[in-house]
Amino acid sequence: MSIFKKIFSSEKKESLDKGLEKTKTSFFSKLGKAVAGKSKVDDEVLDNLEEVLVTSDVGVNTTLKIIERIEERVAADKYLGTEELNLILREEIAGLLSETHTGEDTDFVLPADKKPYVIMVVGVNGVGKTTTIGKLAYQFKKKGHSVVLGAADTFRAAAIDQLQVWADRVEVPIVKQKMGSDPASVAFDTLNAAKAKEADVVLIDTAGRLHNKVNLMNELSKVKRVMQKVVPDAPHEVLLVLDGSTGQNAFEQAKQFTKATEVSSLAVTKLDGTAKGGVVIGISDQFQIPVKYIGVGERIEDLQVFNKFEFVDSFFS
Repeated sequence: MSIFKKIFSSEKKESLDKGLEKTKTSFFSKLGKAVAGKSKVDDEVLDNLEEVLVTSDVGVNTTLKIIERIEERVAADKYLGTEELNLILREEIAGLLSETHTGEDTDFVLPADKKPYVIMVVGVNGVGKTTTIGKLAYQFKKKGHSVVLGAADTFRAAAIDQLQVWADRVEVPIVKQKMGSDPASVAFDTLNAAKAKEADVVLIDTAGRLHNKVNLMNELSKVKRVMQKVVPDAPHEVLLVLDGSTGQNAFEQAKQFTKATEVSSLAVTKLDGTAKGGVVIGISDQFQIPVKYIGVGERIEDLQVFNKFEFVDSFFS
């Protein structure tokens, strides 16, 4: 049975289809022009396809990888009709995503052996970091988990206030100090509070300044060290939030943050407002870090656990 015959939850899938609509429309109108008047996949079609993928923000290196795989199939089959290109592209993109995303994607499930499970959330200001934390808190709470938020982005009063708004909305406790406080001190207090409450999961917001990588590196390292005084193996996950609508800029941010700290998972936001959804494929492939969550709308429910098969199905259906 084809992996694409999998049955998806209709509400989640509907929201994903809608969220990827702009990307899909843009991609397929370009693809249509690339193969117009052609019956078989030749060098010209491959050149056009390369341009389609690059301009769809899949990224140059990932595009070259996809083209190379299609060239191999063309060489093996001797003749490949353009009508088959859709299916082949779909298979190759699913294959690429499968290299980074092994196993099944679990729906906001936490490991049973780590309590509290500590997630440190990083990313530049404006990418939807605080909103992602709020939506994650909502999803974990909905699953029956107890959640504590930590406002360790102490450089902007707005960041602390925004996280407080989410804490109130989701009705979960928040640990915060005044603006300008030591972020590591906030993280320390948050983990202590979480242990006292026997919380299941802790989400720590951090400052999103990239102007000086050394400062960022030192700060995140200090936050980690201090957290480990309370929970020895914290953080269990470092989640990097990227704005999908910035396309290639998201690659640059991923590059900077993966140099500054050990990123273990990604959340790609704002996919509903952009035609640059191809960035999910490129970032996942280039950094070999799994995309764990995607934001496909404004509603509190519109943060989804990323599922490679659902994504490819929505992209190509």
